[in-house]
Amino acid sequence: MERGPGGAAWETLAGALARMACGDLDACARLLGHPDPRVRENALVEFQRRGAAAVAYGERLSVLLGDADPGVRRRAVLAFQGIGCGAVPVLRRVRRATAAGPWVRAGALEALAEIGGPGALDPADLAAVRRLRRIKLRTEVPEPFALCGFWYALPTLDQSAVLDAFGLGDAEPVTLRTGMAAWRRDRHSPARDGGCPSSARVFVSPGLDGWTLVFGHSSDDRRSIRWDAGCGAGCGPVREIVRARCTALGERFGAAQWYGESCGGAWTAWCIAQGAEVVRYYDVFDAERGTDQGPAHGAEYGYRPAHEPPGRGPSGGEACRAAVVAARLSVDPSALGARTAVTGSGALALTPYGRRYGHPPGALPV
Repeated sequence: MERGPGGAAWETLAGALARMACGDLDACARLLGHPDPRVRENALVEFQRRGAAAVAYGERLSVLLGDADPGVRRRAVLAFQGIGCGAVPVLRRVRRATAAGPWVRAGALEALAEIGGPGALDPADLAAVRRLRRIKLRTEVPEPFALCGFWYALPTLDQSAVLDAFGLGDAEPVTLRTGMAAWRRDRHSPARDGGCPSSARVFVSPGLDGWTLVFGHSSDDRRSIRWDAGCGAGCGPVREIVRARCTALGERFGAAQWYGESCGGAWTAWCIAQGAEVVRYYDVFDAERGTDQGPAHGAEYGYRPAHEPPGRGPSGGEACRAAVVAARLSVDPSALGARTAVTGSGALALTPYGRRYGHPPGALPV
């Protein structure tokens, strides 16, 4: 193991020295100009940890947004995120000032978004982000989604009707990349200040091979759906909520499907409606408890039921999961690519909860 600057042992020592020297924030601020980037980075950790108590150091911290070391730049963004809303005036001044370095203004924009989402951006920055989205939308090639959460599939290209069916509003055109990032981030973000990010917004896809996909749930539905590793999608009335939603959507659009996948875990589920009739609801954990509502749908044939161990059943082999059923009946989001026919643009839209409380905090890729 290296013992000099740059080695793992030195990084550990630099962190320890920074923490020892940060008994108060004035002492910690003096380390922000230290020649070693690991010392600067570890000093920033203390400002992040102190939160709102570090707001007076905002101007000094803003210099680190343009640091030559990418780890220090990222930690400076996190320090501002830890400080919170009190840092917004400083960051907005940085955005309007002449750039002091190649990354400073970009770092300030990222920090603003991490603190308050679009609501923290001033009109000029919000307009710039929207212009960039329009440019990216012209040339975006669909990429596979990493599946983790809930989504619906509807056989329609009428995005306005889909927004209306879910009670969504304030829709902003976004790329598939942005929509996927929002879906995953909201799914995994902890509640803050009593808020629930996954209740605030939903990503509605562009037309994909003739289908519109809706990632997430309306806030009314989401309040009753809670994830628990031992209960599938939730221990509450998830089956009733999903079946009712698919029934209403199927009646309106002729068919409707709902899918759920965990991030590499065992849980998988789907609900299929033809017209206003739900013809199949499957949840792997329900099936393990002997409460599966069969019979199997034709789209499941040739695969082993997900709740059965390998080697069991007539198919015996690969387990049937939501992505398999989606690929056969509509669109598999994890298989999007250059051959996917795209119509229109996706939209990030607010639920009634989101229209009251705004977008969740967090910077999203464009």
